[in-house]
Amino acid sequence: MHEFPPVAGRFEKVPFAQYAKAAGAQADDSEALRLYRDIPLPRRSTSGSAGYDFFADRDYEIPPAGSAVISTGICCPMRPGWFLALYPRSGMGFKYGVRLANTVGVIDSDFVSGETGGHILVKLVNRESDQVIRIARGDRFCQGIFQIYGVAEDDDAFASRTGGFGSTGD
Repeated sequence: MHEFPPVAGRFEKVPFAQYAKAAGAQADDSEALRLYRDIPLPRRSTSGSAGYDFFADRDYEIPPAGSAVISTGICCPMRPGWFLALYPRSGMGFKYGVRLANTVGVIDSDFVSGETGGHILVKLVNRESDQVIRIARGDRFCQGIFQIYGVAEDDDAFASRTGGFGSTGD
């Protein structure tokens, strides 16, 4: 039986300790635990939407020419042959010029096996606006789209991931 669209993976929350570490909180921080518990899993707005919206875990401000790292509290185990591409929501980019620092976030299928437990962090930059960009807790700020990839006929990559963000090289 063929599934369409095909199922690529699933979203889940990272363990609280992993979230707290990335958010700069202590493991016994009750406010961080409350924020963590309230984080919704990414979801599509309509059946025709390609992107899964990610939600801000707390309030953020991005000053002109500045940036903010958003700790999503989310990881995404995926089937081999898939990756999750992260993009800013079109309103963020079109209206305010907000971009991802790395232009497109690529979450590999084996990212979840690294030292970060696959915790997806998103760095947004405000390069075009002369205003402070505010993202409120619960706002949709980026979207993830599952994509399939191929490999070269003579591919010989057999190593396993050991690190987290940026661990596969420069």
